[in-house]
Amino acid sequence: MAVLVDELREYPHTRLPFRHWCHLVSDADFEELHAFAASLGIPRHRFQGDHYDLPPHLRARAVELGAEEVSARELTGRMAGDRGDRVRRRRAARRAT
Repeated sequence: MAVLVDELREYPHTRLPFRHWCHLVSDADFEELHAFAASLGIPRHRFQGDHYDLPPHLRARAVELGAEEVSARELTGRMAGDRGDRVRRRRAARRAT
């Protein structure tokens, strides 16, 4: 089991206090992810169905606590939940053709 973070990206049209953030996911289950997010001080209501968004300072802390840094492509290919399942099916279908 691993908790993963992708690279920071800019989201210039957001109304949030941060314009750059990344995603925190688990490759196994959400309980592990919720526990890790709690250790960062992120409340459970910030969970977005399969991930948490992290601003730069929380990304750095997540890495310090053991989150694995991966590309966005690897993150979506390994993440737990429906989105990860869909990505893996699409990639498998492309390889089969």
